[in-house]
Amino acid sequence: MLSCWVDVTNAGGAVGFVAPVDADDVRPTLDEALAGMAAGTTTTALLRVDGERAGFAFIVGTDNQLFRHWATVLRLQVHPRFQGRGAGRVLLEGVSDLARADGLELLHLTYRDGLGLGRFYEAAGYQEVGRLPGMIRVAPGDDRDSVLMVRKV
Repeated sequence: MLSCWVDVTNAGGAVGFVAPVDADDVRPTLDEALAGMAAGTTTTALLRVDGERAGFAFIVGTDNQLFRHWATVLRLQVHPRFQGRGAGRVLLEGVSDLARADGLELLHLTYRDGLGLGRFYEAAGYQEVGRLPGMIRVAPGDDRDSVLMVRKV
């Protein structure tokens, strides 16, 4: 997962970092997600293509009884070698399947505007419900909106 995350980021993917990164940059964030798995608040969806690890996403829930019916999709990513062949769509469908199997009713995610990701998520049934203008500073003078999307599962 670590090498995939590094490769996706360095290929321009919007998965929590700005290129260039190396494993030491990404490892603490991955370790945090793995700790969530150990605590039972995070599920990981793994994508394999022809037996190779091709991508992953985290589904992060909460123990708060007011919010147990929904979860957040984080860091959805497909390795650059597998992009452009529908792998992301398959991974996102798998995320929804896992959420449904866990009894969840809603999924939400955010994405960095400016990369055409809205169309991808809309095609999977997500609807935009809000924006935080200029929240993500990719570089000086390059601020992007953080876009919030929700989907019923």
